[in-house]
Amino acid sequence: MIAVPITPEAFAPFGQVIALKGKFVTINDGMCQRFGDLADIDIVDGKPGLSLFQSKLRALPYTCHLLERHPLGSQCFIPMSDAALLVIVAPDEGGHPGQPEVFVARNDVAVNIARNTWHGVLAPIEGSGLFAVIDRIGAGNNLEEHRLEQPLTITKN
Repeated sequence: MIAVPITPEAFAPFGQVIALKGKFVTINDGMCQRFGDLADIDIVDGKPGLSLFQSKLRALPYTCHLLERHPLGSQCFIPMSDAALLVIVAPDEGGHPGQPEVFVARNDVAVNIARNTWHGVLAPIEGSGLFAVIDRIGAGNNLEEHRLEQPLTITKN
């Protein structure tokens, strides 16, 4: 599979691309623009939490063996440094992942993966591997994993 640059339109079936676009309010004595309420943080029974993830960089071509999903909450990945991130997503087809799509997100956007969307694990391909993550904190099983019978080999153009 070839990873393509992420766009809000192409990623819409799987969640949201969060970027500095749209309406803003000028604050801090005119020195700052606030772009507010940019993501639908979707949480069932729990609370939104902020965590830091430190991930090892992946080399291309990258082989993806595992997809997961979170039925009780969305996950928002925010790069903390210059970064490129593989975003592997798939629709649900009867409790199993459907046909995957692969995107590359740069550090000028964050990615909010919708609740119950199958996705690959955090796979940065450039940068420090440091991400802030907003997701659900709470009791209950919020992780389903699916090992792929045919692993995906991913490159980018």
